Amino acid sequence: MDLGILLALALIAVWAVVALGFNGPGWIHLLLTVGVSLFIWRWASRNKKADG
Repeated sequence: MDLGILLALALIAVWAVVALGFNGPGWIHLLLTVGVSLFIWRWASRNKKADG
């Protein structure tokens, strides 16, 4: 698994804990935005091995 994907999942997990578990500040939602954007970017740009 790519390091960028792991970082994105970590950002989303931190957002979930802080935003849903505590009364987090409004800027904490940037973690969700950055995490999802990073995940989509890394998922779309990963190299696929050629068949055969």
